[in-house]
Amino acid sequence: MTARRIVADSLVPGLTLVGVLVAWEAATRALHVPRFIMPAPSAILAEGWEWRYRFIGHTWVTLYETLGGFALAIAVGVPLAVLIVYSPVLRSALYPLIVLAQSVPKIAIAPVLLLVLGHGEIPKLVVAFLVAFFPVVVDTATGLAATPPELLELSRSYRAGAFKTFVKVRLPMAMPFFFAGAKVAITLAVIGAVVGEFVGSDQGLGYVILSATSYWKTELAFSAMILLSLMAIVLFGAVSIVERVACPWLAPAGDDDASVGERSTAESRTSLA
Repeated sequence: MTARRIVADSLVPGLTLVGVLVAWEAATRALHVPRFIMPAPSAILAEGWEWRYRFIGHTWVTLYETLGGFALAIAVGVPLAVLIVYSPVLRSALYPLIVLAQSVPKIAIAPVLLLVLGHGEIPKLVVAFLVAFFPVVVDTATGLAATPPELLELSRSYRAGAFKTFVKVRLPMAMPFFFAGAKVAITLAVIGAVVGEFVGSDQGLGYVILSATSYWKTELAFSAMILLSLMAIVLFGAVSIVERVACPWLAPAGDDDASVGERSTAESRTSLA
């Protein structure tokens, strides 16, 4: 990695963030903005530091709900995507229902789930699952259906069965699509968990935000929102790391699409032989 790339990826965004925070701090002090309307970054950090021990328990609850909903979306979404790709009948029957479920606002579903499933962590897990479910299904199905025809012809020329073709050809080609959907889903799962906590909860970062705004403790609400943002960034990065480990054949930055296709075709031919 060149020095210019390091500067572009790390230094420039960091300086931009510092500049925004300095401008924010200066504006709130110069304009004498009330703290309950827009607190300064220093006040937000001070409040977050004061709450650092209590934040641990609330952060764990939201993290648990997020990971639970995300894992459930993977466990249900990937097999469903396979069924949709391999069965035209199921695709015609299920795809409209999936789109319909996605079109319903999750903030409207959360109170109903609270009534049906009761108070606790299960409704939050379900809301996180519903939010994260759609990108997993759509991106995985798109990747499985986007396998180049020449690779399918190659597998048939090697007399590979349907299962071996799926494992050696379709699944590797679909992995970049799957991880693209997974990275979107993990960030959406954080939103789903918070939405569930807004509706009915006595713990979690969403509960902290809701209760803080009720008592005009804006600094505390901002601190919780910063923790949520950091959680989403860390989880997104974790999925990206898993993608690099699980998909070592993907081209690094700078490789062109032709070389990627040639390498994928060569590896598929080797695995089928």
